[in-house]
Amino acid sequence: ICLVTHFSFSSLSEPRWASVNRGVLICDECCSVHRSLGRHSSQVRHLTHTPWPPTQLQMVQTLYSNGANSIWEHSLLDPASVMSGKRKANPQDKLHPNKSEFIRAKYQMLAFVHRMPCREDDSSTAKDLSKQLHSSVRTGNLETCLRLLSLGAQANFFHPEKGNTPLHVAAKAGQVSQAELLTVYGADPGAPDSNGKTPIDYAREAGHHDLADRLVEIQYELTDRLAFYLCGRKPDHKNGQHFIVPQMADSSLDLSELAKAAKKKLQSLSNHLFEELAMDVYDEVDRRETDAVWLATQNHSTLVTETTVVPFLPVNPEYSSTRNQGRQKLARFNAHEFATLVIDILSDAKRRQQGNSVASPKDNVELILKSVAVRHCSDSQDNDQPDYDSVASDEDTDQELPSSKGDRTKSLDSDLSDGPITMQEYLEVKNALSASEAKIQQLMKANNNLSDELRLMQKKASKLEKQSSMPESDYDNTFYDSEMDDSGLCRRGRLRSSGWLGEGSSIPELDDLEMESDPTLPSTEDVIRKTEQITKNIQELLRAAQENKHESFIPCSERIHVAVTEMAALFPKRPRSETVRGSLRLLTSSAYRLQSECRKAVPSEGCPGPDMQLVTQQVIQCAYDIAKAAKQLVTITTKENTN
Repeated sequence: ICLVTHFSFSSLSEPRWASVNRGVLICDECCSVHRSLGRHSSQVRHLTHTPWPPTQLQMVQTLYSNGANSIWEHSLLDPASVMSGKRKANPQDKLHPNKSEFIRAKYQMLAFVHRMPCREDDSSTAKDLSKQLHSSVRTGNLETCLRLLSLGAQANFFHPEKGNTPLHVAAKAGQVSQAELLTVYGADPGAPDSNGKTPIDYAREAGHHDLADRLVEIQYELTDRLAFYLCGRKPDHKNGQHFIVPQMADSSLDLSELAKAAKKKLQSLSNHLFEELAMDVYDEVDRRETDAVWLATQNHSTLVTETTVVPFLPVNPEYSSTRNQGRQKLARFNAHEFATLVIDILSDAKRRQQGNSVASPKDNVELILKSVAVRHCSDSQDNDQPDYDSVASDEDTDQELPSSKGDRTKSLDSDLSDGPITMQEYLEVKNALSASEAKIQQLMKANNNLSDELRLMQKKASKLEKQSSMPESDYDNTFYDSEMDDSGLCRRGRLRSSGWLGEGSSIPELDDLEMESDPTLPSTEDVIRKTEQITKNIQELLRAAQENKHESFIPCSERIHVAVTEMAALFPKRPRSETVRGSLRLLTSSAYRLQSECRKAVPSEGCPGPDMQLVTQQVIQCAYDIAKAAKQLVTITTKENTN
């Protein structure tokens, strides 16, 4: 099948993934490259392990069946291309660099699409193509519309004579697949025509009620996806509920001045900047969820290599360097930090859409967002980017759970938008990963890699040299805090003034340019020895999770906690380095949360049995944070002791 649909790389490779915006099905090998391109180039979804809107899946299958692949390989189908040396990659070619370079040329650079004859007025050409798109969407010929979009037709084109957009036309004609394609390319379901009617209005008036309901879902796609990521539920749009905003138990209580300032700063952002921030967080949610599905569906007899890992959001060349750096830093937030940011965005999106005023009436900020649907937009304000590189402190406290699951369901159903829930309750319902098995496999591989690195460092520790070094964390070697942003200020220096970063909190950075020499840090050998104990106990916990031996959770967590306590005791109570403090904080707080989560595996008398899938997810997340923090501490002490 891959022979027909993609690159002829392997006739045995079944296409298990789809690129939604390119309209093609792809195999695992090709998908590993597609994921590294970024959503602006290829929007990747698994065919069976990812929830699909049925009409969107039907749209992709229709494009695939009607030869959408030929649109992206247009010039290669020309016999003259053979003479020019252009060719597709062969099945026997290596993934890197041969196949990956071809995939990038095909889908990122669009090197093989049809090129229109050069004309003096490019805007006139785009307008003509957009008018053709406007006419074509009333039919079911999807591949024609995709070809027009590939040539530069605009999905949101407003026809000056007709007074509406292509989506208005498709909605009135009941062309569901055309509507799906247009919205994937940024068409706005809430855009008014010259009479003030939206595509949703046109669909309802024409009796296409299912299409109208789907367009409403698309209009709220961004906030729906964020809500589902947090609590595994979506709003009931048919009954007028458009937002679910889970709340931290402490989100409205005893907020620090910095936390209050952060919320006020978010509220004061213009709608344009707020929407950019929301879209960046949406992309990060997509990256995290796709990573989980990817790991769950791979052959776990071999390690997932660096070539298949997407540790942070790929660079979007349409965005400023400042915005791209901020997008990359989102990968460094742990579950609690990232959830805090997501909740703040959901809360403010609801406020803006409903037109509620901000705290200060004199802040003359436009409050209504026309649409928070995901769409492509230009980066026109490069020098006015929001500070969103970090969130509030990781030092959250454990909260008690309600006495039963019924209490949780009742509290959520009574007021999904506003009712606060406890931190642990929030963690239970958070759907940060698509499946617990995916996280198990991810952490098993992280621990395998960590064990390999520990053995390597043990050999090096006996003969520490100035030039010795070790492999960096996949996350921590990719961010450039010393670089200057567009306004000429170092981004590190702006974190605390932005209000997102609480006093004393930090996101650990291994390349900490400000870290002073600290003679009180323990030896590398001692830290490695304690990390090995932690790693061994985590692997035991993971085996118990895989074998559903939930009764082993508590003793495993106790052993991990003891090992963590012993490791933390190696360090001074107040290390000089902020980076060390941040790593120790993540290590110890994650160990406490792990104990709390493992206790939930034991049913309480008189209460319904726990949801073991949710409990296992959170146990694995805590274990992952512990392993990550331990690895950071090994790396930091190794760097310190070799300098």
